[in-house]
Amino acid sequence: MSERRAAPTVGQVVLGKRLQELREAAGLGREEAARVLRVAAATVRRMETAEVALKIPYLQVLLDTYGVPREEAAAFVRLAEDANQPGWWQRFHDVLPDWFSLYVSLEGAARIIRSYEPHFVPGLLQTEAYARAVLEAGTIGQSEPHAVERHVSLRMERQRLLERENPPHLWVIMDETVFRRPVSVSPDVLRDQLDRLLEYAGRDGITLQIAEFAAGPHPGTYAPFTLFRFAEPELPDMVFTEYLTGALYLDGRQEVAAHLEVLDHMTARAASARRTRELLREYRARL
Repeated sequence: MSERRAAPTVGQVVLGKRLQELREAAGLGREEAARVLRVAAATVRRMETAEVALKIPYLQVLLDTYGVPREEAAAFVRLAEDANQPGWWQRFHDVLPDWFSLYVSLEGAARIIRSYEPHFVPGLLQTEAYARAVLEAGTIGQSEPHAVERHVSLRMERQRLLERENPPHLWVIMDETVFRRPVSVSPDVLRDQLDRLLEYAGRDGITLQIAEFAAGPHPGTYAPFTLFRFAEPELPDMVFTEYLTGALYLDGRQEVAAHLEVLDHMTARAASARRTRELLREYRARL
């Protein structure tokens, strides 16, 4: 039986979808593919949905069954071997929820990351002190000192993404509430965070906008969410939305299109990037 993983990598998601496409192109159902492997049809489904790692012997048999040319099959197998390697974030497995592991993988593979955040500065843009204050408030469901510090370390490690060569374009819309609700009794925490945001706002690959109270309600007022877009044509846009004890990953066309439309509406109504820089300076001057 295929080996279970805590969470798939983006590579496994891409290859799983491609494996399903190859099966369908060959005119085979999951039951037929399962008979070739002498396993249950559910095992084939789990391979295609990246719920399990891609076992190389199974993969080789399936690719041969689907009539994939030898060179293409060999390349597919090499990609699967790479995809099965654990990501850097696995060393934080003691505090990283299974449902968030895929998020970190998507974040690292995305070409564009667009998000709406109604409550806090997004994790990729947080200072260490701000992150610690948010986590100590119990927003992750556990506020023990060791767990908090491990989460802070993970968050700081994720931010290396913005310093690498060819980083993704990060486009964030934050609600004005983010700057009105204090996260710490020390004003220095928010002051330093505002300085960090002003620094990020000056970068070419980062777009920041604030949804001001004065602009009234907007269509994104339900919950925070993030939309990922990838360079790989095999991987469709994906949307992540979080709730108290878990998260949803959406890749259905209608669901993704609805979130993209909301983002476009919010972008048009939120403060421009230039106006946002002015607001950040105004918020800082009040502290």
